[in-house]
Amino acid sequence: MSAALDLAIEGIGLCAPGLPDWTVAAAALRGTGHHVDEPAAAIPKVTLLSPNEQRRAPQSVLLAAAAAEQACRMAGRAPCELPNVFASSYGDLAINDYLCAVLARAPRELSPTKFHNSVHNAPAGYWTIAAGCTASSTALSAGRATFAAGLLETATIACAEATPVLCVAVDVAASGPLAGMIDCDAAFAVALVLAPPAGAHARRLRLQLRDGDAAQLAPLPAALHALRERNPAAVGLPLLAALARREPATFDFALHDDKDLPPSTLHLEIAF
Repeated sequence: MSAALDLAIEGIGLCAPGLPDWTVAAAALRGTGHHVDEPAAAIPKVTLLSPNEQRRAPQSVLLAAAAAEQACRMAGRAPCELPNVFASSYGDLAINDYLCAVLARAPRELSPTKFHNSVHNAPAGYWTIAAGCTASSTALSAGRATFAAGLLETATIACAEATPVLCVAVDVAASGPLAGMIDCDAAFAVALVLAPPAGAHARRLRLQLRDGDAAQLAPLPAALHALRERNPAAVGLPLLAALARREPATFDFALHDDKDLPPSTLHLEIAF
């Protein structure tokens, strides 16, 4: 068991088809609103991105940037000042499918813009350039444990450097042959601004590493439970549900699924 990391949750953002922002998502998570999956739903405008960037950016970037902008606005923090962690299990699967198909069929027809957007840290790159952010930026992946790994990295930076940090988790649906191999068929992005606690902040989060298997997560409304199973970035929905309901709660998230290693868990406690 490790020492605990104590943080304040200053800002929350969420963007997914049918869940354009935290206000709508919070109502659905409390059971006072409904989540209707709308794959063709428009992504909210990201004010930090210029019209040209908004047009060129792939879905993964737009979702991540929209969620990040919401979280920064709620926190009252300038995006240009925040170190940031962008976590994605798979990157942009639609672009990966495009690249594989074009390289197999007609390599010379490959779009330079598509190639530029295919790198795993594309959301972090778009964000830092648009925000004019020169603080540290991290892009990471840890399979199904990516959401937990992103939270742990964010909390470590926030506590070690005594500074607020932006955490974003995003994944988008697989397409083409990849859709038959990868367990992700929905788009989802969530963002949190975590900071060292100061004063009587309304939302507190304690993180601690523990040995052993993760305990079962709390149930969700049926539609949101399905979404959690369809996107690795959405595994944190039970945590978000507790935040929406303002309910103290505890959660366990597995930090890996390697059967050859002893199980390890990120244990979270929320207080208000």
